[in-house]
Amino acid sequence: MKVNQAEFVISAVGPSQYPEDALPEIALAGRSNVGKSSLINCLISRKNLARTSSQPGKTQTLNYYKVNQDLYFVDLPGYGYAKVSKTKREQWGKFIESYLMNRETLRLVMQLVDLRHPPSKDDQAMYEWLRHNDVPVLVVATKADKIPRSQWPKHLKIVRETLGMDKGVQPLMFSSELGLGKDELWGILEQAMAYGEPEAEAAEDVTETIETTEVTK
Repeated sequence: MKVNQAEFVISAVGPSQYPEDALPEIALAGRSNVGKSSLINCLISRKNLARTSSQPGKTQTLNYYKVNQDLYFVDLPGYGYAKVSKTKREQWGKFIESYLMNRETLRLVMQLVDLRHPPSKDDQAMYEWLRHNDVPVLVVATKADKIPRSQWPKHLKIVRETLGMDKGVQPLMFSSELGLGKDELWGILEQAMAYGEPEAEAAEDVTETIETTEVTK
């Protein structure tokens, strides 16, 4: 997709603040500092629209970014940050779960994991929860530039096996520094945006394509 316009819209703290224009939404989930903001900036070819931070746990709201008047990227609060209080983590959990379960315009969740390390217990729990609740999910393995190219297959295998991904389903490898995976990811997102449209035949085609590539539903 050629991005001609991208803007930050709102930091939402509840359904009453969610946009009402019914555009498709692509959510980003992952541990703090896994690279969600960097991935958004890479996809939209902007440097600082989505602000990155060296302080884990800073994102505490649903941050909406509108792209081309066609879709929203929704950056979810990062999970797994130990310095956030248990009460706050529970609040975030309920907040995020409500969004993922009830938001009708949600088309896909990109779950980001750090390719350098095996997925954490929190990563595993998130993936299992999304699968159990039939939420379409694409696993994106970030920071590929941080490890030697020869080690990519090994690390991808670890991600697949640790998350228990189905046979034939692969994580999408990504690097915001290199632009690696950008075109492939946009192709999948464009398919996901069309998912759920009223034309049954189109929806079936998209579902088949998604299920046979990197997206698991």
